[in-house]
Amino acid sequence: MSGTVPRKTVKQLLQDNMSELTRSELQLANVLLRDYPMVGLQSITRFATAAEVSTPTVIRMARKLGFDGFPTLQEALRDEVAAQIKKPISKHEDWASGGSDEHAVNRFAEAVADNLRHTLERLDRAQFDAVAGLLADTGRQVYVAGGRITRSNADYLFNHLQIIRPNVTQIGNSVNVWPQYILDMDETATLVLFDIRRYESDMFRLATLARERGCKLVLFTDQWGSPIGKVAQHVFHAQVEVPSSWDSTIAIMLIVEALIAEVQRARWEQSRHRIEELEAMFSTTRLFRSPD
Repeated sequence: MSGTVPRKTVKQLLQDNMSELTRSELQLANVLLRDYPMVGLQSITRFATAAEVSTPTVIRMARKLGFDGFPTLQEALRDEVAAQIKKPISKHEDWASGGSDEHAVNRFAEAVADNLRHTLERLDRAQFDAVAGLLADTGRQVYVAGGRITRSNADYLFNHLQIIRPNVTQIGNSVNVWPQYILDMDETATLVLFDIRRYESDMFRLATLARERGCKLVLFTDQWGSPIGKVAQHVFHAQVEVPSSWDSTIAIMLIVEALIAEVQRARWEQSRHRIEELEAMFSTTRLFRSPD
């Protein structure tokens, strides 16, 4: 693996291999995950000292994750940091330099298919079920918010949940009014956030304040992971890279649509009555044309 970046991030490799680590290696892994990735970018001596383990333990853990040693693990971490802060223009130049003769549609479709496959491979089914349970529980108020790019994902989830169940609120775009939403959040509330690279500091503040009030946090993010992951109870990682200046949220939407379907299935009788009543309203107001 020397000189290359694994398809999975170092964080994902750690999470996948936790059961294979010794007690000392687990101690090291937990320190890295708590202050990811910065603590891993220090010297091997400082990293080991922070975890109160020996430097050979650092080397052994790096090799268990598939790296040649600690320097290549650090190289992967540095590449992750660079990828997280990459600007749209830089992304375009990277893809343009690939020199592929394939049609643009084919290149894009292949990247999306790859994103979907890797996202599903890493999807924690137990976590999916737990989040579906939170969203189906009408005793819990659900709040939804997205960032500059992911606002459309939040809109989509909100629109569908609002049809399926009551007590769903979409947080407004203006940061100035967010305290008014946070005021009503407590341990009976669930906040669903969408945040992909270049991560938004306002979203992190919203998540932190909500968590302090006991709110359950669900995060949809990319393969590197928004800082919100440090305070969220449930985190869904999705692959987002495509041949474009912008990231793709198609893999995120796969999880979102699957959750919507599962929530509707879990409360079908109640949802059916809401949908029937909504359709009657549409018919009364003639909002939509009837089929011929």
